[in-house]
Amino acid sequence: MKPKIALLGDSIRLFGYGKVVPTLLKGKATVFQPKENCKFAKNLLRMIFDYKDELKDCAVIHFNCGLWDVANVVGDGAIFSSDQEYLDNLLRIAKALLRFTPKVIFATTTPVHPDHPHNKNEDIDRFNALAVPKLKELGIRINDLHALVAEDVAGNICDDLIHLTKKGAERCGKQVAEVVAAALTE
Repeated sequence: MKPKIALLGDSIRLFGYGKVVPTLLKGKATVFQPKENCKFAKNLLRMIFDYKDELKDCAVIHFNCGLWDVANVVGDGAIFSSDQEYLDNLLRIAKALLRFTPKVIFATTTPVHPDHPHNKNEDIDRFNALAVPKLKELGIRINDLHALVAEDVAGNICDDLIHLTKKGAERCGKQVAEVVAAALTE
């Protein structure tokens, strides 16, 4: 029987690497992922309850979130989640997922095009810097999708200034599949 993995995350997963990973892991693992966008951290935390039955027998769980959390969607200059709220929710997500499997992987939040009207890379960088050391303390593995996408923002980010191009999705999907496959063999 093939091990089961889960991919949880925002639209970078849903429209991006989540379309690539199942093909790359075909024959090695079955892949579960929600059909909807997990959006911001607090929503992902709530969705863990919705998908507890699907998560209970996963060997590896890979997750990402953050782009919604750093968005200034109201236009008042404030991002959706405060630094502390984001970090608190991420730690709650991590602890909840660790109850399903000790092999949990967090993908760092990907950069946006510098001209994005609602998301700023300095907020993304700050959130990643807050999250990574605290998640590592819990034993969460880190998949640095931020660094991968940042290597070629113009080639990896599409015209909407936030989502992955086909090339970006393929590159991120390859890295996610490799990180998940490595965790499966440990």
